Amino acid sequence: MNVRCPQCNKVYRVDPQRLPAGGVRTRCDACGAIFPLGKAAAPGTPATPQPPAPQPPGRRPGPSVPRAPATPPAPRAPAGAPAGGAAQARQPGSAFGPQDPQTRARRLARALVSDIVVYHPERRERSLAAGTLRSEFRDEILKSWDEYVEQVGEDIAKKTPFFRDALNDVLAKGQKVF
Repeated sequence: MNVRCPQCNKVYRVDPQRLPAGGVRTRCDACGAIFPLGKAAAPGTPATPQPPAPQPPGRRPGPSVPRAPATPPAPRAPAGAPAGGAAQARQPGSAFGPQDPQTRARRLARALVSDIVVYHPERRERSLAAGTLRSEFRDEILKSWDEYVEQVGEDIAKKTPFFRDALNDVLAKGQKVF
């Protein structure tokens, strides 16, 4: 799921299964705002931010202007989540590591479509069996498409088959539905 800092709008990708049932409070690494994350806080829903925590001596405060939406931010685990070694290999500012725009677009398309499947597994099975996958998931697909275009740019989004391929491979289980 994608979570957006309510103060600076930085986007973080969080695995909802790793969150404790009661949720956690997390700190934005860009602006220092503290906000709730978990079952009580809906993904992307702005929460009331707390003022940034004081910076340790010698450390400069983070940027006060949000980053451009065309570059996805680096994912951060919520406070209390174990840090993985994979996070060290990632390039700052890139949610999918140091890759060319085509590879990044392909991976983002698959991630966005996978989110649809994660949130609606039974509905997907029913609509796939009934042949109503396109109409049943129309709103979710359009919402994911808008996010995809915002992240990779209109040029790459319209000139590549990555999003359509992700819909067929992931949502439609390999069938040519889209």
